Amino acid sequence: METALSASRSDACVVIVEHGAERHLRWADSELIGTGDVDTFQVSVVSVVGDRVGAVTVSGRADRAEIVAVVRAAEAAARQAPPAEDARPLPAPGAESPHWDAALPAPSSAVLAGLVDQLAEGFARARRNGQALYGYAEHRRRTTFLGTSTGVRLRHDDRAGYLELTAGDRDGTPAWTNAVTTEFDDVSVRELQDELDRRLRWGRRSIELPPGRYECLLPPSAVADLMNYAYTTAGARAAAQGRSVYSRPGGRTRVGEVLSDVPLTLRSDPAADRLRCSPFLVTSSSTGTRSVFDNGLPLGPTSWWERGRLRSLVHTRASAEELGAPLTPMVDNLVLDGPPGGGDTAELIARTRRGLLLTSLWYIREVDLATMALTGLTRDGVFLVEEGEVVGAVHNFRFNDSPLAMVGRVVEVGRTLPTRARDWGDAVGPTAMPMLRVRDVRLTAVTRAR
Repeated sequence: METALSASRSDACVVIVEHGAERHLRWADSELIGTGDVDTFQVSVVSVVGDRVGAVTVSGRADRAEIVAVVRAAEAAARQAPPAEDARPLPAPGAESPHWDAALPAPSSAVLAGLVDQLAEGFARARRNGQALYGYAEHRRRTTFLGTSTGVRLRHDDRAGYLELTAGDRDGTPAWTNAVTTEFDDVSVRELQDELDRRLRWGRRSIELPPGRYECLLPPSAVADLMNYAYTTAGARAAAQGRSVYSRPGGRTRVGEVLSDVPLTLRSDPAADRLRCSPFLVTSSSTGTRSVFDNGLPLGPTSWWERGRLRSLVHTRASAEELGAPLTPMVDNLVLDGPPGGGDTAELIARTRRGLLLTSLWYIREVDLATMALTGLTRDGVFLVEEGEVVGAVHNFRFNDSPLAMVGRVVEVGRTLPTRARDWGDAVGPTAMPMLRVRDVRLTAVTRAR
């Protein structure tokens, strides 16, 4: 960090150093098939020359000469770049992170040992029941250092883990579930397997249904995929320019508009329990929702929706100044809350007269930016619910719908739980989501994919 900053000849410089240590397990056919450790080390240098920006990132350990070469490359890129519309002076330093010089945390070699023991019991149980288990588990520790030529010196340490478990037998549709954690001491393979057994029993009766509009129960992982897309496309500048679903005519935005009659609150908070993320902004490139000139900005609790009403869009300093709005930078976690007293999956099923219980969404792609229309597939189990009971498994469907339009059709909200988006989980931060009951979800085609 200090080598790069002292070598800089640009008007301003940002240096980001990231260190990660990951351990993972993989299993198939009720046998462990792989385990490994991955260590990552990455240095990003952002150079500012006038109002032009250049950035270069290198992976792997680097000596002094290599770091200086990266700085020179970033400066050369800046001189060739067009002027940056979001150019601003870098933030002034606040208090330095108190653990700036502390040793890098390393994952314990035993962090997955207890999970291995649980899996051994699960494999034996699956074999007795004529099933096979497949899955993946990962535990990661990551440290991010941010330094700037204005004197910012900030550090954030985080840790996270997740597990995906799939069960299959000869009679039914594969069943999938997942869990998120920090140290795997709160993950029960037995309880996850209980849920998979229940879903495999549901799948023993096969039911054919045509495409159409159906009331659907969307589990937290599917809601995470949809809400993260609604969040990451909520840039204020694009909305003011008429380029997103959050736009209104005349250069206005939909801030203040009611999105749902159900009192849904979408929020972010770097200090949220079990969802902690960086309390300062860090980015090596500018996008519609982040600016390299904002590196080091402090982040705090932010409400994006409040009781069903759109309260804030994502602002950089440049867009907030341009539009005369409060500064609301992007935070790397997301929580969706409904009214108090949300039920669990069983309770929502029991209150469903007729609808489809989905397991997860997959292969999600954008169809129309102006309406936020998405398309994708259901995966690993669609179940028909009639009069409060699951009566069988339905084939998978392709869906075409907009997360924001779906929010307007929510009729019931479950309990908010930490979860992980299945399709886009690698690209988004920690999330906590409820199950949602949504009417008239557009399922446009049958797919036989398993």
